[in-house]
Amino acid sequence: MAEQFDLIVIGAGPGGYVAAIRAAQLGMRVACVEKQYLGGTCLNVGCIPSKAMLESSHHFYAAKHQFAKHGIIGDVKLDLTTMLKRKDEVVKGLTSGVGFLFKKNKVAHLNGHGKITGPGSVDVNGTRYEAKNILIATGSAPIPIPSLPFDGKMVLDSTGALAISELPKKLLIVGGGYIGVELGSVWNRLGSDVNIVEFMPYILPASDREMANELQKFLTKQGIKFQFNTGAQGAKVEGNQVRVALKSGETISELVVDKVIVAVGRKPYTENLGLDSIGITPSPKGFITVDDHFRTTVPSIYAIGDVIGRIMLAHNAEEEGIAAVELMAGKAGHVNYKACPAVVYTHPELGSVGLTEDQAREQFGEIKVGKFPLLANGRAKGMGETEGFIKVIGDKRTDRLLGVHALCAHASDVIAEATVAMEFAASCEDIARSFHAHPTLSEALKEAAMAVDGRQIHM
Repeated sequence: MAEQFDLIVIGAGPGGYVAAIRAAQLGMRVACVEKQYLGGTCLNVGCIPSKAMLESSHHFYAAKHQFAKHGIIGDVKLDLTTMLKRKDEVVKGLTSGVGFLFKKNKVAHLNGHGKITGPGSVDVNGTRYEAKNILIATGSAPIPIPSLPFDGKMVLDSTGALAISELPKKLLIVGGGYIGVELGSVWNRLGSDVNIVEFMPYILPASDREMANELQKFLTKQGIKFQFNTGAQGAKVEGNQVRVALKSGETISELVVDKVIVAVGRKPYTENLGLDSIGITPSPKGFITVDDHFRTTVPSIYAIGDVIGRIMLAHNAEEEGIAAVELMAGKAGHVNYKACPAVVYTHPELGSVGLTEDQAREQFGEIKVGKFPLLANGRAKGMGETEGFIKVIGDKRTDRLLGVHALCAHASDVIAEATVAMEFAASCEDIARSFHAHPTLSEALKEAAMAVDGRQIHM
């Protein structure tokens, strides 16, 4: 007889493992299927290792170019092997932590590939398991370009880009989204000549246009080169280099580099999941359609995270996973997508929550916008981190907070306050009249909120 569970989760990424733990807390008997590694892409080859490398490369860059202003002088050399080892240690610590949490919460880890064989049945490496409900949390994978197939050595996806063992003299990144500019920042800081080509006329197409354009200026100043309205037509490996053909309009050019990183986005991962056999048909782009309770067209089968394509971010998958299992348990699970923050971990960072300025004008008509530069912030001056500004967008009629965008050092932390404010439907006035400790970077957010009505103090 097949082993019985209340819930089987397929995928142990941020959405899957969090959902499994929350379901166990709610009293369910839970199993989580994972064929590769606990923590999924995020912990193993995505969010965590990339941020570890961003942090290490920032320290290296600061030591070489900024420490002298603080009176810290000395020669600095790169030990890439040690940097990569530290990154791997960070990953190992977190992924082993997921295993500990599974044991603590009595979640069974089924090691292998999970294939759904019926509304309440999952096959894992030939062994059949049954459950009242199944939750698909299989995440996403890098999108390949037919003209630049991944070879794992010279033409790399985002996973391979975090394991380059020798510093490339010249590096081409195809794609100017958040993955492309983050990876470009890592290798540019370490000394590579980085070129980013983007098919669109600008970087970060989903971001507030003013903020993204300003970030591009900073990245250009740091040494990254950009080519827009440009696509990669093909690549030829010649020895230890790659000859890449680029097309801009009708103009064909060629670039010879040591490595190519393709970062044009991610696609839902549903390979060999058994969806066809149970009557679930993904969208033309491969996403699984769900209702407001995260149920698929088969009522006992749910899906969350990148595979449903609402917001393809790790923290969104976590919230969807928690909401889905709470709804299964008859509780009031809910995800407020309007208050989901996004961060680009360059330097300065770009943190955003809510509507962009263009979206706000389109949806609300008359809006008011307040901005405050970090150059006028006391803490930023003391840190020597005065690049960037914060933008607050409000409804002109009601003063309702519509969006906040922070381009500054530690924007990932600054944006947290704005996220809470959005969750509680705050007004710009609410932020403007709230205490902010002095001196802190978050004071710039307060001043930007004051600036929507033209009453900022320090500018």
